Amino acid sequence: MDSRTIVAPMTPAGVSAVAALRVSGPQVRDVVRALFGARAEESLEARRANLATARDPRTVKDGDFKSAEVLDSLLYIFFEGPNSYTGEDVLELYPHGNPLIVRDLLQAIRSVPGVRLAEPGEYTRRAFLNGKMDLAQAESVADVIHSANRAELKNAHRLLSGALSKKVAALTAQIKDISARLELDVDFAEEEADPDYATWGVKIAAIRENVESLLNSFRGAAGVRRLPLAVLYGAPNAGKSSLVNALLGEDRILVSNVPGTTRDFVEVRLFLENGEIRLVDTAGIADKATDALDALSMEKSREILAEADLKILVVDGAVAGDADVALLKRAVAGNSLESVTHEAGVPGADLVVFSKSDLVQGSTPAQSDVAGDALSPLRVSAKTGEGLAELTRIMNERLFAKSNDGDDLWITSEREKVCLEEALAGIDRALDLIRTNPAVELLAFEMQLVRRSLQSIVGEISSEDVLQSIFAGFCIGK
Repeated sequence: MDSRTIVAPMTPAGVSAVAALRVSGPQVRDVVRALFGARAEESLEARRANLATARDPRTVKDGDFKSAEVLDSLLYIFFEGPNSYTGEDVLELYPHGNPLIVRDLLQAIRSVPGVRLAEPGEYTRRAFLNGKMDLAQAESVADVIHSANRAELKNAHRLLSGALSKKVAALTAQIKDISARLELDVDFAEEEADPDYATWGVKIAAIRENVESLLNSFRGAAGVRRLPLAVLYGAPNAGKSSLVNALLGEDRILVSNVPGTTRDFVEVRLFLENGEIRLVDTAGIADKATDALDALSMEKSREILAEADLKILVVDGAVAGDADVALLKRAVAGNSLESVTHEAGVPGADLVVFSKSDLVQGSTPAQSDVAGDALSPLRVSAKTGEGLAELTRIMNERLFAKSNDGDDLWITSEREKVCLEEALAGIDRALDLIRTNPAVELLAFEMQLVRRSLQSIVGEISSEDVLQSIFAGFCIGK
């Protein structure tokens, strides 16, 4: 590993109130001296926040530090190794979030001999190499950063805290015990009685069950990080766009009393209690298209509906027209939330919403059509806010259904999945040997391979290529 000191921003590019930079390595004290002067370096104290003026060491004149150009007034904290994220000396700086200040600070720090810009994931890689975390925990850092909902975030924190590592360590210990007994039998095969293969088979089968359970918990990162998709559909002028704007709390989509204002589906992001979702406003669907563009718009609406995790039919609750009633009847036809009908290429709804409730006195004929139905239509008003809280609650409940996994976790790393598959294959070969040819030497060899596969998960056995592949996908500041 390159032992030079590294520096990188910890916050995204752009304007903000405060930015953050991290420096890690043996030249950290030199950086403090260069930016804040000799006195700051001499009085440096770990884990104490300091407010100081950072100056550009490249502009010092005649050895007078105070002659140097001012970069910013900022906070900085020193973490002395090994009690830091990377296990090395670390300096964190918190300047104002002006991109010009951040750039100038980076250039000033890099001017200190032995300091370079960090590579993607290099901080976490150093933390792994310095024993601050194992490889499974290091991989979970990316999951913590990119989790899109609370369930994923909770799982990522479990992985980062070492929950998977503990399970792997327990399995590895069991295999080490079996391997030791097998190798003992190999060494004293001529002096001892025949080994108890039945006992070995039971123990190895129990290990297999645990390894298979971990393997079955795999959820690919692409699938896990996919945002749930909720789609609003309905007849032209049903109030879909106004409803989206009301849910967002801002006028994001053009709204008009003229039917057909929305010609293409519009996707926005909406934060619910348990995570972020994709919310789509579609072009109105009618029995007949008015022109070729209208036909294309409705076809696009049908296509996005086919991908939806939650299909919400929006009906004009004030003056439900023929198109509203027709779509409503198709949704009700299945008589259950889970059913899907495909009449005229339009899927059934998972939820029915009657819009414009502020304009309604009593119930409309369309509402009467589904009175008491399993779809349980919801009355909402984009103008007054009626029903919006209930709608978001239902969306959150449907799109982020509570898991019954309890304290169980799942793995998201393809690398860990491959390691578990290799371990399972080795266990199956060992069990087959017990059934067909219980040679102690062969069993001992297979169990060694299984142990190595499990040790690879936490990085006890890893190659430079594996490490490079893992950390290349991290952001530079992590």
